[in-house]
Amino acid sequence: MTNSHKRIDAHLSSLGYCTRSEAKKFLRIFELCVKEKRVFDTSIKAYHDDITINKEPLDPETITILLNKPSGFICSHNDAGSLIYALIPSRWNRRNPKISTIGRLDIDTTGAILLSDNGALNHKLSSPKSDVLKVYEATLLVPLKGDEEQIFASGELMLNGETKPLLPARLEVISPTKVRLEISEGKYHQVKRMFGAVGNRVLSLHRVSFDGFTVEDLKEGTYRIIDYTKK
Repeated sequence: MTNSHKRIDAHLSSLGYCTRSEAKKFLRIFELCVKEKRVFDTSIKAYHDDITINKEPLDPETITILLNKPSGFICSHNDAGSLIYALIPSRWNRRNPKISTIGRLDIDTTGAILLSDNGALNHKLSSPKSDVLKVYEATLLVPLKGDEEQIFASGELMLNGETKPLLPARLEVISPTKVRLEISEGKYHQVKRMFGAVGNRVLSLHRVSFDGFTVEDLKEGTYRIIDYTKK
């Protein structure tokens, strides 16, 4: 866990509270203390963990968030429309390094997605070679035929445009048109393409969990900070 030692204005700007040029005004408005002593000099150096704002600790220096994504939100910084970053505090969007989603969910897909400013973690979990377990619940257009569980588990299903078959996936039937699917890959539109390959169509898709982090206790559009180092 980091506990950097640097100027007050550097702490505030890197965590998104304000720019360095705004720091003096910020200290007049908010009660910033170092070891419980209020300070007004932005050039003072202090350890991150010794600083409080209005008696609350600073945001973590590195942050990872589990968010329950609603339908209609886009996992992008630049696209037009409703962006997923509107669901987190505005100051987190001013952090440096920038917070980004770990992978993406389609605009109409709901559920578990991680966001982080930890570039190494993002790269690790987003890599096609990562074996992160993802659990989805899907509602299907037509009832299952009965052989889908075996096909998905075989490790022989080849999606259109791919050169290698998919790794084995576990299918749990909830009802003839509702299923739970566990996969460890993250190919483009993978779940929808898997059901398309067996003659079906996904009407709605919800990611229940990502690498063991579940959103069952989170309302749509809400989030919580997680400690990925304890996994």
